[in-house]
Amino acid sequence: MPPPSTTTGMLHHVEIWVPDLGRAVASFGWLLESMGYVPFQSWSDGRSWRLGATYLVFEQSPALTAERHDRCRAGLNHLAFHVEDHETVDRLVTEGRQHGWSLMFPDRHPHAGGDRTYAAYLENTDGFEVELVAVARAAPSAPPQ
Repeated sequence: MPPPSTTTGMLHHVEIWVPDLGRAVASFGWLLESMGYVPFQSWSDGRSWRLGATYLVFEQSPALTAERHDRCRAGLNHLAFHVEDHETVDRLVTEGRQHGWSLMFPDRHPHAGGDRTYAAYLENTDGFEVELVAVARAAPSAPPQ
């Protein structure tokens, strides 16, 4: 199968080191596959999922220096994903609880990013955050005249 079309500057991949590969596969694997990613690579210390020309890698490296991710330290704060619609955001929030995700900022959900954004901010048991942003619904079209 030929590789998907790419453009200069397009993200190739992101590699994230995790303290426990099994937990990462359970939480991220479920989420990514729910959004259309497909398993791409698998080896003893890692897994990856691909969508189009971009893939995400999760690796439990022996060189890891901490047991938990701290999104408030230098480095990765969170990954943000487009999600098809409001209903899909809500479904992922509900189902995510069974896969190690908890809702952040519940008092401001689903507008923690502002009144014009419908999004969910989730954190998994290892401290990684994802933002799921609903694609804006198209405005109703004007009736033909």
